[in-house]
This record gives sequence, C-alpha cells and structure tokens, in this order.
Amino acid sequence: MKTYVEIIRDLREDNDKTQKEIAEYLGTTQQVYSRYEKGENEIPIRHIISLCKYYGVSADYILGLKEEK
Repeated sequence: MKTYVEIIRDLREDNDKTQKEIAEYLGTTQQVYSRYEKGENEIPIRHIISLCKYYGVSADYILGLKEEK
C-alpha cells in the first residue's frame, strides 16, 4: 500500500500539475508543498480535504486506506 506522500505526488503528476500550481490552490508556498510530498512536513487536514475536492477522490484514498479513488 502506498503512503499518502506517494499518493499526493502521483495524483499531482497524473494530472500534469506542478507543485507550484497545487501550492497556490492550497494557499501555501511551493516549498511547503514540496515538504509534504517528501514527508518532511505532515499535511494539515484542511489541505487533505482541499486535495480530495480538487482531485475528486476520497480522504481514505489519499491516506492510503483504500485503493479505489
């Protein structure tokens, strides 16, 4: 099972988005978002919710609890 850091990176890459684009959507910087994808910073729940809405997936999927989106 993938970790959430792998999943958020894969979702971004599968949608041909840059870290900067996703960071702007979340209202943060590219540097902070990069740390989420590297697992250096834990992603806040408000950003998980925003990413679920943005990509149209469940929180369980992003968190690696389910394989289906």
